[in-house]
Amino acid sequence: MNKLSAMVQKLREGGVEFVLVGGYAAVAHGASMVTRDVDICCRFSKENLRRLNEVLKDVHPRHRMTPQRVPLELTDELCERLQNLYLETDLCVLDCLSEVAGVGQYEEVLGQSIELQTPDGAFRVLGIDGLIRAKEAMNRPHDRLTVVQLRAIKDRK
Repeated sequence: MNKLSAMVQKLREGGVEFVLVGGYAAVAHGASMVTRDVDICCRFSKENLRRLNEVLKDVHPRHRMTPQRVPLELTDELCERLQNLYLETDLCVLDCLSEVAGVGQYEEVLGQSIELQTPDGAFRVLGIDGLIRAKEAMNRPHDRLTVVQLRAIKDRK
């Protein structure tokens, strides 16, 4: 979890516009699941992608969906075409999404996010209702288990 936290801190400190989604967001809400990656929904503007690229330089980002694991090299043309980035870094796996199933594009995700205060600073995380919808839309076995936990957490609040 320390490496996941370090990745979120890097993104936050680098000024990347993002909302934490996925398993690590569920953990931030109190779910007791194990996750090994960081999933974010971010603004896929050229400026934000350039900030992301700069922030990740020292952790050697590589495209994890290519057999050769080619390094991340963003060009203006590529920035215009990208909708998702699936990266492997020296810290952890980082999935950057332009939209979240069950919630919508970045602006909708941002609108349904909350600010989470940590000792290292604040960042945005998808709210519990949005996260439940996203997990229900994915409908994988571990997502269904996460929904059960998130509903119980919500009911306790």
